Amino acid sequence: MATRTKFMLSSPFFLLLFFPCNGSDTITIDQPLSPNQTIVSKQDIFQLGFFLPAGATNYYVGIWYRNKPLRSVWVANRNNPISPSLYNTSLLQLTTNGTLTLTVNSLPIWTLQSPAKATQAIILDTGNFVLQNNSAVVWQSFENPSGTWLPGAPISSQIKLTSWTTLEDPAAGAGSYSLQMESNELVIKRNASQTVWKSGFWSNGGFPSFPNSNALYNFSHVSRNGVDFFTYNAYNESVFVRIVLLASGELDHYVWSEAKGDWFTAAEQPFDPDFCEVEAKCGANAVCDVNYVPACRCLEGFAPRVEGDWGLFDFSQGCVRERALQCEKEKTVFSRVISAVWSGGSNVSGGGECEALCLDDCSCSAFANRSGDGCVLFKDDLMDLQRLGNQSSSGGDLFVRMERADRPSRKGKRKVVVAVAVSISAAALVVLSFCLWPILKSKVFRVVHQDLLLLDLNQSSRAVERNREYELPVFSFSSIAAATNNFSDANKLGEGGFGPVYKGELLNGQFVAVKRLSQSSDQGLEEFRNETQLIAKLQHKNLVGILGCCTEKDENILVYEYMPNKSLDVFIFEPEKKGLLDWKKRVEIIEGIAQGLLYRHHYSRLRMIHRDLKASNVLLDAEMNPKISDFGMARIFGGNESRSNTKRIVGTYGYMSPEYAMKGVFSLKSDVYSFGVVMLEIITGKTISELYDSNRLTLLEYGWNMWKQERGLELVDPILEVPRSSYSVALKCINIALLCVQGNPDDRPLMSDVVSMLNNDKAAIASPDHPAFTVGTTSAALEIASVNHLTVSQIDPR
Repeated sequence: MATRTKFMLSSPFFLLLFFPCNGSDTITIDQPLSPNQTIVSKQDIFQLGFFLPAGATNYYVGIWYRNKPLRSVWVANRNNPISPSLYNTSLLQLTTNGTLTLTVNSLPIWTLQSPAKATQAIILDTGNFVLQNNSAVVWQSFENPSGTWLPGAPISSQIKLTSWTTLEDPAAGAGSYSLQMESNELVIKRNASQTVWKSGFWSNGGFPSFPNSNALYNFSHVSRNGVDFFTYNAYNESVFVRIVLLASGELDHYVWSEAKGDWFTAAEQPFDPDFCEVEAKCGANAVCDVNYVPACRCLEGFAPRVEGDWGLFDFSQGCVRERALQCEKEKTVFSRVISAVWSGGSNVSGGGECEALCLDDCSCSAFANRSGDGCVLFKDDLMDLQRLGNQSSSGGDLFVRMERADRPSRKGKRKVVVAVAVSISAAALVVLSFCLWPILKSKVFRVVHQDLLLLDLNQSSRAVERNREYELPVFSFSSIAAATNNFSDANKLGEGGFGPVYKGELLNGQFVAVKRLSQSSDQGLEEFRNETQLIAKLQHKNLVGILGCCTEKDENILVYEYMPNKSLDVFIFEPEKKGLLDWKKRVEIIEGIAQGLLYRHHYSRLRMIHRDLKASNVLLDAEMNPKISDFGMARIFGGNESRSNTKRIVGTYGYMSPEYAMKGVFSLKSDVYSFGVVMLEIITGKTISELYDSNRLTLLEYGWNMWKQERGLELVDPILEVPRSSYSVALKCINIALLCVQGNPDDRPLMSDVVSMLNNDKAAIASPDHPAFTVGTTSAALEIASVNHLTVSQIDPR
């Protein structure tokens, strides 16, 4: 709910005065635009007219997507509003002088001066509003944007987005943010001077700090007529996307969901500050690495400038050298930082001589080599360093100059300094660093336990949304025991492979869910640590949120947001509750699960495979919105890694892909398979664990046979009343589900493809091939099913 509220409040949306369009896409001298008219692009995509922002009193002229919830994408008179008393006297017109003018009571309040005389103004299907002299464009809104970046529009050093001042005020006033191109990267600035975020330098067709947007659209670097700019385009013209710079300084990527009839947030910048997206997050001479908690670490040979600040998670002062450089070649070595991203430095020719060039310059503090950039030399402090991981194609290797004597000294003084910094940081996120547990148990370091009973869920949610610097609390065992009535059976919500889950009540009447690792659990500390790390690093409205943890008294406990409606399986399998989820809500749940998986597979900084997605691991909040839970079995993939294998098969049979269940090979397509099974269960109301029809078929076989016989609609749960207008959606959903459960993983779509197909009626959808476990005889399928039920949560084939 918190994420949804933030989206609704932060998006530039407005109330429209209902009026007819004038049947044209053009304003001419003889055809001005009055408050009771709009113009519409030829293919009915965009509309231009007068509007009133929600909560505001003044009126504006702007552009929005037609036939969609109203979000402005451009505002003409953003700094010159129309007062309510004069609204009816407004007129947008082309004058005989060829200028576009907005008048109120016949007096101009806003005038658009173009380089040449304009004879007409046209709204295009791209959302670009252009002034033309005959057919020549003399001015265009794409080169004069407001706060929204549309596909095809440029962003350069001169063409920049500027955020609204507030939700009600489109003006670009004091405190506004801007997005612009600077030194071959995108930057967000406040008040046109203070840099708050950088995308990283353009390299290999993308930005290091942007999400994997290839699923929906691609960015381009263009040089035209001596001007460099960035732009982007959707791969499919039927996919509607927009990138909005909010009044908060956040850059949100929105994609239109046809099934939901609304926009959803596909990505955000800046990311969580722990994900290295804020300029100078770690200060000087430190590297930000998402594989560590906390993310900031001093470079080798450096120590925190202010050790106490690092213990409080304030890394802004950065690090300093432990030993001054003596500028003696024979005493100099270089410490290598693999797959790094940096800002600054000076490009020089001769990449092969880079080390020699640095050695010859006493002021050189580091050098770097990156394909296409040649040799880069750095002087003085190193700023904005990020390490992307060994598999990244966007980074390069950085070599930091240090004294040879610093190498053996790491076992002495530096070891103590780093141990202090890392140990204190790990105290706040103790379960993320079990390797440091003996240190944390010592008398020197003490974990500050918070009282769970005093937690305010509203405040913690707002803190996460407001500045993303929310630290995972470590709660005291006594407060957790008190909240759960000493883990009483009356408070017990259920039990899984991890252990029992209890309902906890806070002093303010709010509720939480408490998961306690059982001593007899078939999962252990590895899964506990894994789940805590992963959930703490992920923020998405369709992923369950973690509130804190406890490792006191040999206990391992996780505290989650409470889901009052428990899990999805209850509402699709239990007869007395099946009717509570109508067809529309089931489609929304399918979309929500798909969006959660899409975020984890493509948009989160940790590319992750769940490996145990099933109906019972999808929780429902108070409004029946789905949230994926149980990340104990999840695995992180590197940037270019496509598949992996394991000898330890974990998960739940029936939901496992065949290549994983049989060979231990898993990939993004493994989750796609599980999603397809869950999708079929939601549609049919039948469980994968039972057999159907007189031939005792598995759900996949049964669904496939019905589909081949063109009886797909008969698969829909008979308790549902699907309106005739939704038959096509039902068949589309069944088609997509069967595509997801195909036996060959290469034939299954990616989650980006799934979301695209779900959200777009015009998207082309292939015909599915045989599902897994259906090629061959039914007896073979039954034999596999029988073996699979021997162990539900995990097996070890060794």
